[in-house]
Amino acid sequence: MSLRGNWSYPTAIRFGAGRISEIAEACKAAGIARPLLVTDRGLAGMDITTRTLDLVEAAGLGRGFFHDVDPNPTDKNAEAGVRAYRDGGYDGVIAFGGGSGLDLAKVIAFMAGQTRPLWDFEDIGDWWTRANASAIAPVVAVPTTAGTGSEVGRASVITNSETHTKKIIFHPKMLPAVVICDPELTVGMPKFLTAGTGLDAFAHCVEAFSSPHYHPMSQGIALEGMRLVKEYLPRAYADGTDIEARAQMMSAAAMGATAFQKGLGAIHALSHPIGAVYNTHHGTTNAVCMPAVLDLNEPAISDRFEQAAAYLGIEGGFDGFRAFVQEFNDSFGIPRRLRDLGVGTDRIDELTSMALADPSCGGNPVELNRDNVRALFDACI
Repeated sequence: MSLRGNWSYPTAIRFGAGRISEIAEACKAAGIARPLLVTDRGLAGMDITTRTLDLVEAAGLGRGFFHDVDPNPTDKNAEAGVRAYRDGGYDGVIAFGGGSGLDLAKVIAFMAGQTRPLWDFEDIGDWWTRANASAIAPVVAVPTTAGTGSEVGRASVITNSETHTKKIIFHPKMLPAVVICDPELTVGMPKFLTAGTGLDAFAHCVEAFSSPHYHPMSQGIALEGMRLVKEYLPRAYADGTDIEARAQMMSAAAMGATAFQKGLGAIHALSHPIGAVYNTHHGTTNAVCMPAVLDLNEPAISDRFEQAAAYLGIEGGFDGFRAFVQEFNDSFGIPRRLRDLGVGTDRIDELTSMALADPSCGGNPVELNRDNVRALFDACI
């Protein structure tokens, strides 16, 4: 079976090994003649980045480059990126990298033509309608990890550098116009990043599947996404050059982000403030939090996970699935407690308040309150 295709759900996706060679064509399809490639500092000097810039330059599209992006991107990163975009006279963005690079690149493209401040577009109610939609620049997204699925998302997570809180910036036109999913770009990921990003995709699928909101298409995508992670993350972790496993994980990442249109939940409500305060890796944090959140949500989700367990080939229904999750984490060396990621108990009250303010709360199948969220932090730390 050839793992190659051209997809238009949820956007135009060019999927397959070696397809980074089509980057100039993708820019043309998106209407971009002078792109700014945005990535994070860690990727700035890597061969895959240099090769992509070479391809763009060879096609006569210039060599625009911005890489002042933190692991948890901030409003200050966004301001610097917008300034670089405007000063350089660019007409679109190539979002290149993992979740941090993709999220910031999408915000740069979004904010480049706006006159209102960034926080006016937080994902609250209809705040997105404040934006000048015609001024949003087009984006070509190129993921180099298989986790966040930000390449198929309509939002970005940005940390407020003053309050150290993560905020979601949303607009329907933040969805990239063209995506290149080339699994060869993920071959160089170290094991810990392969695991952390892969478990992020798994968390997206688990939370979307758990959400009480009605979205049967997302429900089906979440279920199959879980299966792909279960089957192929161990292979990608064991052998980073396994292109089939890398490709299937890249699919799972895009599927997780497509599925969570149905909603996220307590896993992300906890991990967002933890990441903002302690600068932990997002996917790894999600993985540590998942067992305790499954325990909390059991009364509301046990029946549907009976079905999921059967589909995934896991015996024992919900209990079997819960046990599998812990064993799966353990197999990748994921800590069992947040304290092993440097998270202390001294700021639980603050973290609880931040979690309850996170929009992910709305998709949790059990209503979240100060008592059960604090208990979750206690259990996880």
